[in-house]
Amino acid sequence: MTESTNFSSRFTRMETFIQQLQDEICQALEKKDSQKFREDCWKRKEGGGGRTRVLENGSFLEKGGVNISSVHGPMSDELAKQLGTKASFFGACGISLVLHPRSPKIPTVHMNLRYFETLSGNCWYGGGIDLTPYFPYPEDFRHFHQTLQQVCERCIPGSYEEYKKNCDEYFCLPHRQEMRGIGGIFFDHLNGSEEKYFNLVHEVGEEFLNAYLPLVDRRINEEWNDEDVEFQHYRRGRYVEFNLIYDRGTLFGIKSNGRIESIFMSLPPKVDFRYNWEPRKNSPYHEMNGFYQPQNWC
Repeated sequence: MTESTNFSSRFTRMETFIQQLQDEICQALEKKDSQKFREDCWKRKEGGGGRTRVLENGSFLEKGGVNISSVHGPMSDELAKQLGTKASFFGACGISLVLHPRSPKIPTVHMNLRYFETLSGNCWYGGGIDLTPYFPYPEDFRHFHQTLQQVCERCIPGSYEEYKKNCDEYFCLPHRQEMRGIGGIFFDHLNGSEEKYFNLVHEVGEEFLNAYLPLVDRRINEEWNDEDVEFQHYRRGRYVEFNLIYDRGTLFGIKSNGRIESIFMSLPPKVDFRYNWEPRKNSPYHEMNGFYQPQNWC
């Protein structure tokens, strides 16, 4: 994807992996939906580009995006400060997906896997995957977390608890004193020269469908009502708040002059921001408030 030949074999390996993973995930999701992904290939003026795939107004996905990008160029002092490194020529490649199902019974899911390298010698992996449900199905939440736990322990024994804690703290809205969902795993600045960290990123990507599609299959034929949708749109508002205020990927994309349409692909299509709204007491939606705090799922 990148025109530069100055990056390491680790960089090109990650590029190959994310291209294959994008194809695999999109093909699996299209089998669940009435619509197909629309592909949009783009180039970045400063160097590199990407392949954005978006599915909208489907029977399963109200909006979903599975994006890959590989960009490079000189790093600004501001970006270097944000990343905690020295300004240098950099390359960054990764895959980012966000799926907003039509049904409130099926959770929103997000995954991002990335590799960053500078010609001054710094390199690292980062990423995460988290779930944002709208209906209290604890068995679904356990399946999601247990799948991630198995991946972490297989690649780096003892790492799940650390990465889960990172996720609980990262995908959090301090001004609301709650998480945006029920968490998952999150890691950043993992030494790019250590093979175990590529293995982790690779396995998380490969296990995405196993973590998420069983939840879809369980709930895709369940009925929902207007009140379910009302709560879904209310909680999507929290998703928007996090992405626009705190999300590092969004901020990095903006600071590095990334493609705005692809960056904002993650935003849900329909959201409600209502003044001081609260879910009805003794309802499933009121019960969900308790799940937006850290829990032990394994």
